[in-house]
Amino acid sequence: MSLLRKVWESVSNRKCANSDRQQFVLGSYSSSSSSLGAFDRIPLDVLMLILRILGPKEAMKMSLVCKCWYSLVSDNRLWIFFLQNQKESWDSIFFAETTLRAGYPFQTFSSHMPELSFMRIYSQRALVQGSVIIDGGSGYCKFGWSKYDSPSGQPSTFVEFGNIESPMYSRLRHFYATIYSRMQVKPANYPAVVSLPLCHYDDTENAKASRRQLKEAIYSALFDMNVPAVCAINQATLALYAARRTSGIVVNIGFHVTSVVPILNGKVMRKVGVEVVGLGALKLTGFLKELMQRNNINFASMYTIRTLKEALCYVAADYEAELSKDTEALLEVEGEGWFTLSKERFQTGEILFQPRIAGV
Repeated sequence: MSLLRKVWESVSNRKCANSDRQQFVLGSYSSSSSSLGAFDRIPLDVLMLILRILGPKEAMKMSLVCKCWYSLVSDNRLWIFFLQNQKESWDSIFFAETTLRAGYPFQTFSSHMPELSFMRIYSQRALVQGSVIIDGGSGYCKFGWSKYDSPSGQPSTFVEFGNIESPMYSRLRHFYATIYSRMQVKPANYPAVVSLPLCHYDDTENAKASRRQLKEAIYSALFDMNVPAVCAINQATLALYAARRTSGIVVNIGFHVTSVVPILNGKVMRKVGVEVVGLGALKLTGFLKELMQRNNINFASMYTIRTLKEALCYVAADYEAELSKDTEALLEVEGEGWFTLSKERFQTGEILFQPRIAGV
């Protein structure tokens, strides 16, 4: 209140050039039954500016003073401002609250948009400081915090995930325990979001049973570690949500395979058909190895090839035009010296678009 009092004193002593400005008061907020007292004389936009400066915690305290203060503080514009100043994208917050919160099935065309209280939304998000994100894959797993834009696992971001198509409780328990140990966090303190690789692509009863078995094993392992809440959902659907969509086609290039996944209103349309191509990061690394061997470029290990792939290779916007350009580049690999790549740089990634180049 001391800051409010100082601002009030400065506003009270200020001479407004425009007399109409002095008449711009709170209106409905300043009734005889419920008013802001002396603050009724402060223009509404100035009061909102004061609340912005005070911040969400102090603004929430002000809402407890009386009904009039609560009515003022609960203004959506104020809490949208607070939400927009968080690291999380405002567009993502709005998409989540208007589309995802109601749950599946999603309403494609909603005739009535529910009234949202962003003060309530802010307080709900403030209760959960963040979630542990575990992004599983057929080759590697990335893990980190929901508040960051990229994996932040410590000391190593990537750990072997293994063959999850035949999950075992003990292996999953050890796997998750390793992640929490590297993140240096207690499982009981934070909810977890687990993104699942898209395995068992068809819609047969056996495939459905395998998917259920995988989820049950994940839930059992994490809940037995006292994780308070778990959400397990496939990578393709999460990728679509990240683009603020619930329907679309997701192309997911993984370690072993590339999948093309049609999704309608948040549901994978397996009956329409999920296409799986036997090309992924592993195949690209192997193809770069072949290209280097053809051109008599000597290397000591697959680590060197993977390093060159990740540092120098790229996808050409126009493959034929790229063939006539000078694309030579050098890179020093620790312990092995300097390497020079030219056409190999874009030929490696081209097999995702022209698999026949690699004999696929």
